[in-house]
Amino acid sequence: MEEQLVLRAKQGDDEAFSQLIEQHLKTVEKFAYQLGVHHMHVEDVTQEVFIKVYRFLNKHNRGKFTTWLYSITLNVVRDFYRSEQRQKRKTQALKQMAPQSMYVEQFFDEESKVLHEFIQSLDEKYKIPIILHYFHDLPYQEIAEVLNVTEGAVKTRMLRAKKQLKGKFEKVGEQL
Repeated sequence: MEEQLVLRAKQGDDEAFSQLIEQHLKTVEKFAYQLGVHHMHVEDVTQEVFIKVYRFLNKHNRGKFTTWLYSITLNVVRDFYRSEQRQKRKTQALKQMAPQSMYVEQFFDEESKVLHEFIQSLDEKYKIPIILHYFHDLPYQEIAEVLNVTEGAVKTRMLRAKKQLKGKFEKVGEQL
């Protein structure tokens, strides 16, 4: 089904492309947010992802569409962060004035908010595999493709990330 939509979209079928967007919009939004994009910017990042998908769809000729989509999302988020760093002071002021994120309430319950904060505190190389595996159900092999690393590197990063998260939870337990 998805492969047919991709093929039709490559042939210029706007309805097929619209269906691809509809199927993957929430996944891209959620992934961008989980990578640390502020809720005020999730829509912009998501729009940029689908613009790139539209522009480069004809170049997609191997692997799963969703794997390619995660890679594009990751790259767009990275580009966004580079741009954001240039305007860091302005962004910090906006973050302090912004209300509680609607995405936090939409994607997470109260207990998961703490986990989300801990995951956000991890280095990117540990955070991304955790998010892709546990929140997007990607197998290690596909995560390796998205990140362009070996499956062994993904396994190592997952172990280190879990160890760091466990340590953070243990510190919280000691404080209670």
